[in-house]
Amino acid sequence: MQFVMFAKHLQEWPLAQAAAAVKAMGFDGLDLTVRPGGYVQPQDVEKELPHALRLCADAGLGVPMLTTAITEPGRDHSVALMATAAACGVRELKYGYHTYSRFGEFGAALDKARADLAASAKVAAEHGVRLNLHLHSGTFVTANPAIVAQMLAEHDPAVVGAYLDPGHMVIEGGVDVWRQGFEQLGARANLLAVKSMAHYFRPEEGRTGRWVNRMVPLAQGMVDWVKVWECLRAVGFDGIVSLHAEYQGGHSWKNLSVDELVDQTREDFAYLRACREKAGA
Repeated sequence: MQFVMFAKHLQEWPLAQAAAAVKAMGFDGLDLTVRPGGYVQPQDVEKELPHALRLCADAGLGVPMLTTAITEPGRDHSVALMATAAACGVRELKYGYHTYSRFGEFGAALDKARADLAASAKVAAEHGVRLNLHLHSGTFVTANPAIVAQMLAEHDPAVVGAYLDPGHMVIEGGVDVWRQGFEQLGARANLLAVKSMAHYFRPEEGRTGRWVNRMVPLAQGMVDWVKVWECLRAVGFDGIVSLHAEYQGGHSWKNLSVDELVDQTREDFAYLRACREKAGA
């Protein structure tokens, strides 16, 4: 099992500085963003990805996975990205998202997602990389574990896998759908996102207000990380664990500076490891 930090939340810093900070916190590696707005832009992947990996290696970090926006081979330099990742020895890729908006259109959105995934998987198989579908709450086709299980059933586990995310799964699935999802997807899970959320009541002028979700420190959130580790042990998970310090902007309970975010990440990482030890995982 490898523990990495998601690079998105450090992107105000040069990559070398971010890598040094991640190493100092005790992580094994970096979950590198290779997508629009990431550390590596897709159009520059052939030149910039090898350079980024060298910077991480200089800091003593591996890069066992990439977060991408791949959704189909013909867009966003996806073929070059997969080929370059393979040439650099990075096998695990986070796949991009398909969304739907208007009620009544989910079937069409799912059909497109399945067709695009099939085309992407063909390229991934040719290059020996794996695309992992992220369980993300909200208007995403992959919000529902049962839908993801259906999509995975159509593909070779060596080519397409699951990216479990208890934070999103608990928010989307309430009391127990996250656990049912782990049971459905555990055998296909290669990646695990670490974050937690809580419900906050937000008053609004002219109405009574509404409940919203906010990212919070792991010790304060709705995810029971001891139970998560117990379930992961039961399904034999031994993949990559990516800690997401999503404490910037409107989706967080506080808007932290990067320095504050690093301090909070250090606390989250210690809490995560303590929960794993308690679970005997």
